[in-house]
Amino acid sequence: MVPVPAVLMCALGAWGLRRDGAMWRDEIVTYDMAHRAPAALWATLRHVDVVHGLYYALMHLWFTAYEAALGPGGLLGPAFGGAVGRTLGEDVVALRLPSLAAMTVAAAGVALLGNLLVGRRTGRWAGIAFALLPPVQQYAQEGRSYALVCALVVWACYLLVRIAVHTRQAPGRSRRALWAGYAALMLTACLLHEFAALVLPVHGAALVLGRLPRRTLRTWALTVTGVLTGLAPLALYSTRQSDQLSWLMWPDPLQLLTFAILAATGIACSRARIRSRGPLGLRALGLPLLLLPTLLLFLLSHAEPAYVDRYVLSYMAGFALLAGAALARLLRPAGEDGQTGTRLRRRALALALAVAALLPVDIRLRMPVSRVDDGTAVAHAVRALAGPGDGLLFTPARRRVWVAAHPDAYRDLHDLALRRDPVASHTLYGTERSGDTVRDRMLTTPTGRLVVVGDGPDQPDDPNDQEIAKRTTLREAFVLCRSRAVHGGRVALYARAEV
Repeated sequence: MVPVPAVLMCALGAWGLRRDGAMWRDEIVTYDMAHRAPAALWATLRHVDVVHGLYYALMHLWFTAYEAALGPGGLLGPAFGGAVGRTLGEDVVALRLPSLAAMTVAAAGVALLGNLLVGRRTGRWAGIAFALLPPVQQYAQEGRSYALVCALVVWACYLLVRIAVHTRQAPGRSRRALWAGYAALMLTACLLHEFAALVLPVHGAALVLGRLPRRTLRTWALTVTGVLTGLAPLALYSTRQSDQLSWLMWPDPLQLLTFAILAATGIACSRARIRSRGPLGLRALGLPLLLLPTLLLFLLSHAEPAYVDRYVLSYMAGFALLAGAALARLLRPAGEDGQTGTRLRRRALALALAVAALLPVDIRLRMPVSRVDDGTAVAHAVRALAGPGDGLLFTPARRRVWVAAHPDAYRDLHDLALRRDPVASHTLYGTERSGDTVRDRMLTTPTGRLVVVGDGPDQPDDPNDQEIAKRTTLREAFVLCRSRAVHGGRVALYARAEV
């Protein structure tokens, strides 16, 4: 039951894990923060990105161990030769392996949940459905915390169902151990990403729908109080950094459409004949897990934009549980409960066609264009256009994050606007000089050439003094020599008009 979904998830996650060596801006932030010294990381978190602090700390430990084992001169280097060794030693692979492992564990957890709630067949199909979902595969190949949070939530759900099943049978010590495990998993999930707390109402709703004893509800409420108390310091401190969410606008229509399709399909699947094993039925957990976190986040977004589907990625597990139960019913063996061989073959063919229809989506997810941008392509363009000693500008300044992906590409260039680099300034992108100083440095760069790295032409211009000075000086005193469009950005070479 468990091996099939876990192996399938691992195989799908490993397929195209390199993504042609591309790394997009959020992954670059992870890579940069994970490679900062602990003291520098702590100093940065005091100013920015504290919500991801635990994840960055874990990734710092991971990279330290990984590079000691598989880096240049690593302990396991001689054991992996040729292409395998080169692939395992790549930074992008190391960056994404924890997410791949987490989603593999999550798929196993979904399978166990389905087995515990209904039976082995439902568990197997639920785990397979989870692994086949494109968003699950996407975040299994992303160097961010979302896969880890999803895995923790799935296993917290598993422990909650275990608690419900053993409410009457298990001795007090066993129940306390289950509650402690549940609290630890949920607290860790919330510390990795605060919006994991939106799963807590799901668990409360499941216990109420399952008509669990009041004693169990009281214990759950006390446990949740402990989880929220543990989360409170981080949540309060992170409000001081709320401007980090300023980039969020109204929810992406494509993300909303994806949720609407999965929600409608999940609700339809819940109408299948499901014979739950214990006091907590599959519908009682699956439907709230599918619907509540996303709806709550959507409601919160009316007060302040905060909706991004990956913040509530665990709703995929709710869909997978409901889909698994429906598939187990539809694809039951011939002769069981009125099933005929012809009907079984037709349903199996329909399922195969549905999976095949997802193949173009799956292939695109393994391509660099599936993400917002490609820091690796930007570095290649800089190498192609720049010469030693040329001036360097980032427009806007936050695109300086691309440097961390391939610093060698920028090493011989002079960052004219940079006042303090990201590590020294305890920031993600560094701090810049005043607009007047930036203009003066642009006009006096020794080679008379500027490499300008920034967003594509369809992005809005930042209105601060530095960005205005960059744009104005380029327009008045420089001419465009060459430019290269890359995914999510543009690299251009300018020369002073009189040169």
